[in-house]
Amino acid sequence: MSLIAILPGDGIGPEVTAQAKRVLDALDLGLNYETAPVGGAAYFSDGHPLPAATLDLAKRADAILFGAVGDPRCDNLERQLRPEQAILGLRKELGLFANLRPARLFAGLEDASALRPEVAGAIDMVIVRELNGDVYFGEKGMRTTAGGRREGYDIMSYDEDEVARIARVGFETAKVRRGKLCSVDKANVLETSQLWRDVVIEVAKDFPEIELNHMYVDNAAMQLVRNPGQFDVIVTGNLFGDILSDQASMCAGSIGMLPSASLNDAAKGLYEPIHGSAPDIAGQGKANPCATILSAAMLLRYSLGRDDAADRIEAAVTAALHGGARTADLGGALTTVQMGDAVLRALA
Repeated sequence: MSLIAILPGDGIGPEVTAQAKRVLDALDLGLNYETAPVGGAAYFSDGHPLPAATLDLAKRADAILFGAVGDPRCDNLERQLRPEQAILGLRKELGLFANLRPARLFAGLEDASALRPEVAGAIDMVIVRELNGDVYFGEKGMRTTAGGRREGYDIMSYDEDEVARIARVGFETAKVRRGKLCSVDKANVLETSQLWRDVVIEVAKDFPEIELNHMYVDNAAMQLVRNPGQFDVIVTGNLFGDILSDQASMCAGSIGMLPSASLNDAAKGLYEPIHGSAPDIAGQGKANPCATILSAAMLLRYSLGRDDAADRIEAAVTAALHGGARTADLGGALTTVQMGDAVLRALA
């Protein structure tokens, strides 16, 4: 039997992961679950955002269902003890280098997008984001200049193997979609991006059937608002991908609707909604669980090879929304549990 590690985390994380587990249970797939603290919750219980027992569970599990991390009570802790270090640690320890973030507008949610309905309705893309490099993992620190002024620094870097590895994920993703890949960089000013572009072009020789184009990140941000329907698959680095995927989520109506998968070479994955811990609404039953439920569908598809079950979950979410189920972020009044109920009814 497959073992699923559930790491609820902070804020609304426990609320939304609970609804995703209800949906997985309803499929009766014989899954086993173990739960462990992570993030701020783990710091307060174990003194560290990624305790050894939690990391051990993550390594033993076949897949990880992750809620969210972030607690304002931890804002003044040393950086290595802040909740966000848990997710960075998991990515590093498990080799989770490829982040897949699908973004599409569900029928009936056109009014939830800030874009015109005819523009928003064309959104159907996957953003492939590299996770283990860039400024997030480069050398960083604080120092004093010769003039006695404080200076912060973060080193952005990629080597060619890191770029080639994520580029292949982008091309392979495009192969099973519409065959179009847009590589996003800032090659006009960054040497890191120039290497990125050069390597993507080299890898493209192995995928002659894929239509490849390149776009600077500032233009990509503009095009996501102007004409998001032009994008099929976007491949980009850690920093740019972090920003663009959040932008894409709001173009598609709500950050509460977008799932994600973080994968390693063995297709072991960590699955999480792209929203944060939202401490301002934690415990109030206002959180939208759909992104986490859809993340559970990605878990079944990518780590357990259960496309049939994944299709059922995605169809149930679509049907629930089509039937008018809405949480507050979508302009409705359903609670977190009530939204889970609506998906379960559609699943049945």
